[in-house]
Amino acid sequence: MPSTTIRRRTLCSLFMLLALDYYLPTEISAEAAEPKAVLDKQKALEAQTWWDNRDWDWYKANIPFFDCPDAELVTTWYYRWELLTKHLTYGSPNSGYSFTEFIDRPFWSGAYGAISCPVGHQLYEVRWLRDSQYARDYARYWFRTPGAQPRNYGCWLADGIWAAHTVHPDDAFITDLLPDLVKNYQGWEARQFVPEVGLFWQNGHDDGMEFNINSRQTKDILRGANGYRPGFNAYMYADALAIAGVAELAGDKETVQAYRAKAAALKANVQKLLWDPKREFFFPMSMHDESDAEGNIVKKHTLTYQSGKFAGSPHGREEHGYIPWQFNLPDPGFEQSWKFLMDSQYFFSKFGPTSVERHDPLFVLKTSCCWWSGQSWPYATAQTLKALANLLQNYKQSVVTSVDYVKLLHIFASSHRKNGVPYLAEALHPDTGSFEGHDGYNHSEHYFHSSFNDLVITGLVGLTPRNDNTLALAPLAPAEWNYFALDDISYRGHTVSILWDRDGTHYRKGAGLRVIVDGKPLASRPTLGKLVVKLPATLKKTNTKPPRLNYAVNNDGDYYPRLTASFTDPKTSLEAVNDGNYRYTVHPPNRWTTQGSPHKSDWLELDFGIARRIDTVKLAFLDDGTGIVAPESVALEFFDGTTWKPLPHESPRAKPTGHRFTMVAFAPQELTRLRATFVHGQGGFTGLTEIEAWGAGTLPYAPPPPRPGNLAYNPTGSGFPKATASFHDIYGGLPERAIDGKVNYKPTPINRWTSYGSPSKTDWLEVDFGTPKQVSRAELYIYDDHGGVQPPESFSVQYLAEVEWRMVENLVKSPQTPMGSALNNATFTQVTTTKIRIVFTHQGASRSGLTELELRNE
Repeated sequence: MPSTTIRRRTLCSLFMLLALDYYLPTEISAEAAEPKAVLDKQKALEAQTWWDNRDWDWYKANIPFFDCPDAELVTTWYYRWELLTKHLTYGSPNSGYSFTEFIDRPFWSGAYGAISCPVGHQLYEVRWLRDSQYARDYARYWFRTPGAQPRNYGCWLADGIWAAHTVHPDDAFITDLLPDLVKNYQGWEARQFVPEVGLFWQNGHDDGMEFNINSRQTKDILRGANGYRPGFNAYMYADALAIAGVAELAGDKETVQAYRAKAAALKANVQKLLWDPKREFFFPMSMHDESDAEGNIVKKHTLTYQSGKFAGSPHGREEHGYIPWQFNLPDPGFEQSWKFLMDSQYFFSKFGPTSVERHDPLFVLKTSCCWWSGQSWPYATAQTLKALANLLQNYKQSVVTSVDYVKLLHIFASSHRKNGVPYLAEALHPDTGSFEGHDGYNHSEHYFHSSFNDLVITGLVGLTPRNDNTLALAPLAPAEWNYFALDDISYRGHTVSILWDRDGTHYRKGAGLRVIVDGKPLASRPTLGKLVVKLPATLKKTNTKPPRLNYAVNNDGDYYPRLTASFTDPKTSLEAVNDGNYRYTVHPPNRWTTQGSPHKSDWLELDFGIARRIDTVKLAFLDDGTGIVAPESVALEFFDGTTWKPLPHESPRAKPTGHRFTMVAFAPQELTRLRATFVHGQGGFTGLTEIEAWGAGTLPYAPPPPRPGNLAYNPTGSGFPKATASFHDIYGGLPERAIDGKVNYKPTPINRWTSYGSPSKTDWLEVDFGTPKQVSRAELYIYDDHGGVQPPESFSVQYLAEVEWRMVENLVKSPQTPMGSALNNATFTQVTTTKIRIVFTHQGASRSGLTELELRNE
């Protein structure tokens, strides 16, 4: 039963809605349930011609569908769902799903490539997927996954988790996270809260806003200007309220009171200390005196341009000054700051807003990353639109209108283009829309650093999530539109469709604004405006089924599961096939192909290491049109310990298709080794971006032990065997990391030895066994970052014969030319020795590296 406090809050909320002119309808009776889908989903998908991921079944099962008269909005709506799939990552069976920010996994990212900076945007977006596992896994990831980095960047993590809960409520799940949420907040407090000021400090770089007008007034233009920023303190305000909300669900009154008090204090101090009534804007306040290269001093506890070189300037406004409204922080009375947003003399531009007001003395547009001194950043644009929607829906003011919201949302939608095709990179020129300088290859493409679809849902359509049994609408859509539809959206256990059809002729479900819940018309009003609907009760569902696990994925560098293939194009990587991420693009690549194979058919084998109970295999085939095409056929086999046998399957033997998963389902079966054999399609070769092998399992998942017999294996780093090297890099590429049993070709986590920075043309990695061992085989997992570390020109194998180093005899290498991001085998005549050394001759100016070295006697 809900507490008295919760019931009172619900009644108060309803009175507030009435005060804001919400329309409270009576329930519409219906003789028969209407169909759940108003829009033709297949037609809506096929209306867009740019798709890379064409997994229609996934979209139909997971995304809400949208229709309106603005074609740019509709196109960007569907593009943003596809963009999300490019970053969707199944990290491990224990971690489940998470999301990357960049298309690659840069060295500063955490486990499986996630970065905390955009997590709030991402959770707000992901919460609208029908399958709540995506949002819940990602929420849990930040606290329960080794290598996650929840405090590397300023973010609204707790608020994002709470936002997901309001759409897919699960009290047991979110209250289980309460200790983690509190611990994370306390971590921020311990590091960055200043009690005598009553605010958190932060710098622009760690707020995800690198070269900014405050840091550029210091000697460190990238990381300088530690200060009390309105945005970061607004994040902490929102997180405090979210924690209080979770604590209330848990019945923890002490935590509720403590975190509401924290939020109230932050709110008061942001308004008191960071607002400049003269310039009518929120500004960062400097933490201490800091000078630039010319000796100009920004004084402690002054707002932007109140001191320093530009002291007294009437400018200094940055777009992040609107962030407090993103979380409804300001009291009434600060709304005049919004008069600058739509003024081209300040923030407004053709592809804006700009990140700094136009006539600021430090306003600059750059063709190199990462400048927040004028460029238009989707990250900030999404924040501003969310803040603007809150202002329009929750405040009484006359500075801006819903027309401004729709105009900016249209600009934002149109900004998602490159050469006329849907696209998004890090930042764009506010006047031309060019991504030049902020569009790094295999890095910035289809950048997931912002939200968009959430802005359509909560702003344009006006579905405002709440943690009660009420659906509230406050649409900002234009009054002149004759129609729009948000169809098949999952909300608090219901399937909801929201339709605006002025005269009822477009969708033929009735005239006006209508809400359909679970196939039944529930409420309507004749005009476009606010609407409050009481939702039907939902039955609590208890999931007693065991979790389903993807046993193919291997992002942790474990020996198993392990992939081998009959042929691999050296320009591609086999490890891409089970990295938990899939995309079908040629550029940027995430693929393994058989291009150049001499065979009419090739195979890919997946060795689980131990028996796994599998019932579904999914294969994401590539199809570039030429060169790489979907195979003519695929046959699955399993190894019974003696021979390979066909795997009986229950699903129809559909012809393999590119740009989507081909799924093969069968009765659950204990499998240790699985092989897929492909007959290459006409005019090309087979390629994959991912393979998945699913079955019911138990958590926590434990990887199988590595294959025995590796004489170099030392997972602890103590004792023998011991690795040393002629040189190692200064970034963590230590020799001992090459014999710890982990194979990871990606930049993060660092699990490798490299000789990057070595002054020598050759370098060596040595393994000391401590006692004599018989060795006849070396297995080199060569690291290749396609930059400073690349496959060596060649390598040799030496052994210590008493006091001198000798070359092994009859050395046979496979492949003959060293290949990066792949296993390189070297066999030789057996030697008995205490030490083995691999000597690398570097390729050009690059240096060599290994993620793992195994030494065996086979």
